[in-house]
Amino acid sequence: MVRSTVITLAAAAHALFTTSVHGMETGESLYGQHCATCHGASLRGSAHGATLIGPAFLEKWAAQPARALLDYQISAMPPGQSHTLSAKEHTAILEYVVGEAPFEAASTLRTTLDALNSDAADAPEAVEFSAAGSVMDFARNAGTHTMRTVGNFRPVSTTELNAPTPADWLNWRRTPDGHAHSPLDQISRDSVGNLTLKWSMAMHPGSNQTTPLVRDGVMFLTHANNKIQAIEADSGELIWEYQYDFPPAAKMLGGPTRNIALWDDKLFLATYDAALVSIDVSTGKQLWRAEKADYREAFTHSAGPIVANGVVVSGINGCELFTEAGCFVTGHDPNTGTELWRTSTLALPGTPEYATWGDVAPDRRGGGDIWIAGSYDPSRNLVYFGTSQPKPWAAPSRGMSVEDAALYTNSTLALNPTTGELKWYFQHIPGETIDMEVGFERILADIDGTPLVLTVGKDGILWKLNRETGEYVDLLDTMDQTIFNVDKTTGVLNYRSDIAAAGIGDTYTACPGIYGGHNWQSATYDAARHLLFLPVHQLCSDMTPRAVDLGPGGGGYGADVATYPMPGKEGKAGALLAIDVQTMAVKWRIEQPALFLSGALSTDGGLLFIGDLDRNFQAFDTDTGAKLWSARLPAPAHGYPITYQAEGQQFVAVPSGIGVFRALTAMIFPDIYQPPDGQGLFVFGLPSESR
Repeated sequence: MVRSTVITLAAAAHALFTTSVHGMETGESLYGQHCATCHGASLRGSAHGATLIGPAFLEKWAAQPARALLDYQISAMPPGQSHTLSAKEHTAILEYVVGEAPFEAASTLRTTLDALNSDAADAPEAVEFSAAGSVMDFARNAGTHTMRTVGNFRPVSTTELNAPTPADWLNWRRTPDGHAHSPLDQISRDSVGNLTLKWSMAMHPGSNQTTPLVRDGVMFLTHANNKIQAIEADSGELIWEYQYDFPPAAKMLGGPTRNIALWDDKLFLATYDAALVSIDVSTGKQLWRAEKADYREAFTHSAGPIVANGVVVSGINGCELFTEAGCFVTGHDPNTGTELWRTSTLALPGTPEYATWGDVAPDRRGGGDIWIAGSYDPSRNLVYFGTSQPKPWAAPSRGMSVEDAALYTNSTLALNPTTGELKWYFQHIPGETIDMEVGFERILADIDGTPLVLTVGKDGILWKLNRETGEYVDLLDTMDQTIFNVDKTTGVLNYRSDIAAAGIGDTYTACPGIYGGHNWQSATYDAARHLLFLPVHQLCSDMTPRAVDLGPGGGGYGADVATYPMPGKEGKAGALLAIDVQTMAVKWRIEQPALFLSGALSTDGGLLFIGDLDRNFQAFDTDTGAKLWSARLPAPAHGYPITYQAEGQQFVAVPSGIGVFRALTAMIFPDIYQPPDGQGLFVFGLPSESR
C-alpha cells in the first residue's frame, strides 16, 4: 500500500521520486543547500565556517587521501546534523569542493578522488530515495489557500512612524530611536504569571532573526526565505502571503531577515540577493524592485531598511570579498524605487580618511558591512548606523597593522537621510584585528539635556556619544574583557601587546570572543528610568590569522577561530544586565548557562522579555532582575520579541529557530538540547479574567 501510494504521488509530482545516484542532485546543488550558509557560496568561509579554498585549507588537506576528508565530512558535517546526508551525497559535495579549490593535480587528495568515486559507485543503492526532499517540497507547496486583502488599511504617516501609538509596532525596535520599549502595561508584574499561548504560526526553516510589525491589529511577519505574511494579530488567521522570486542562480542564498519597514501603504524588504522591493500592504503584491548590488560578488542583506523623512534607507553586507563597490548605505524613493543617493562605508579616494588604509588600493578594501538597521532622529534629520570591522578580520591577513585605522569601519556614522551626506563619524576601534565589530543597534537617548547615541560592540563596551556632534562622552566595560587597555577619560582603546604584534600563524586569545560579548541580540531601553537592559555572551575565542588571496575578488575572513565558554564563569555563558546609563552603573546582573539569544523587550508593566538557547522565553522584573514567568518553546527564541494590542488585548510575540547559529552552539553546549526544527512564531496573552 505504501509503495503504490508513493507511485501515485510521484506521478502527480511529475516523477519527482528517484532512486539512484543518477537522479541525485549535483555536488554544487547539495553544497548550496547544506554548506554554503556557513562556508559561503564562493567557498571563502564566513563567521560560521572556515574557508574551503584558502591556503590553510590547501595546506591541511593536499597531502591527505580523499577518504580522510570524506570521513571527517561525514562525521562532523553539517554541524549537529551529521546524519542527515548519505555517503553518496557527501561524496558529491567533496568532489565539488575539491574541483573548485586550487589543489595541485598531483596532490594526494586529487589523485585519490577517482578511487573514492569508484567506491561510491559500487555502494549499494537499495531503498534509498535520494530525491525524497523533492517530494517533501512538492507536498509542502501543494496546498492551496484563498488569499484575502487587508481591509480598510490606514496608511502610515511619517508622523505616526516617528511616534507610533502604544497598540502598534511600526518600526524595527518600535520607535525610530531604537528603544524597543512599549508603554503597554496590561501584562504586568502582577499578571504575567497568567500568560498563555494564544496562537502560533509555523515559519520557514532558517535563522529566524525577524521582527514582526503590527498595524491596527494586522501583523506582518517575515520568514527566513524572504517570505512575508499578513496575519490577523489577535487570532493568527492568514490574510495573504508574499514570496520573493529569487533568480535561479541565487537559490542557495539565505540567512536572517532582521526587519522590514512600513510606510504609507507599502512594506519594504531588503532581499538576500542584494535588492530592495516594495510590497502593497493590502494585497501582498510586489510594486517595484531595485537592484542594489551583484549578489554574485557576495553582497546580501541581513538588516532591512528604515524609512526616514520619506526616504527608504538601507545598508548592505556580504562585503568580505574585494570589489570596486565595497559596502555602502543607500536612500531610495519609496514610490518608485529610484536610488537617490549612495554613501560608501569605506574611505574612498578624495576623502581625508582615505590614507587610513595605508597602501591598500580601493578595490582591495573589504568590510564596513551594515548588519543591523539604523536609528533615526527626526528633530535633527539624522540616521545613525554602525559599521562592521575591515576584512579580512586580522590586520596581517589584509597586509595592514593595528596602526592603520581603516575608516569608516567599526564606526558610528551619522547621515542625512535626504542627501546621504556624512555629517560625522566616530571610530570605536581603529585598526581592527580580532573581529570585535561595533556594528549593532544605536539607541538614541536624552540624558541631563544631552542628546546621546548609545551602542555596545562585541567587546561588551557600552559607548555614550553626543549624537549632535559625534564627540565621545563616556564608556563602561560591561564584562571581563582582556583585549583592550581602556582609557575611560579619552575613549581610546589600545590592543593588548601580543594581539597588536601577532602575525600570520600566531594564535592569540580574546575574551570576549568573536560571537560577543554583545551581538545582534539587541538591548532595550526604558527612557523614563534611564535603564538599558543588555544581553551579552560570556565566551572567548582563540584566533589564528591566515594568509588570504589579496588579488581581485580575493579577501574573506582571514582567520581560524575556536570559541569556548569564558573561564572563571562556572559555565554561565549567558548574562543579562540592567545599566543606569545616567550614572553608568550596573543595577543588577543575571548569569545562567544558556546564552540569551533573542533581542530584549521592556514594557511599562515593569517587565523584560527575552529568550535563550535552552528554549526558554522568560519575563524578568525590570527593578530587581527576578524571573517572573517562563515558557518552553519548541526551539530557541532567536528573533526580536514585540508586544502590541489587538481587540483590546495585549499580546507578546516571539520567533524561534536559530538556523546557522546552531553550528556553533551545538558544539560549545553539547548538554543543551537544540532541536534542528521547531521554527515558528509564538504569541502569548492573558486569559480574559486576568486582564
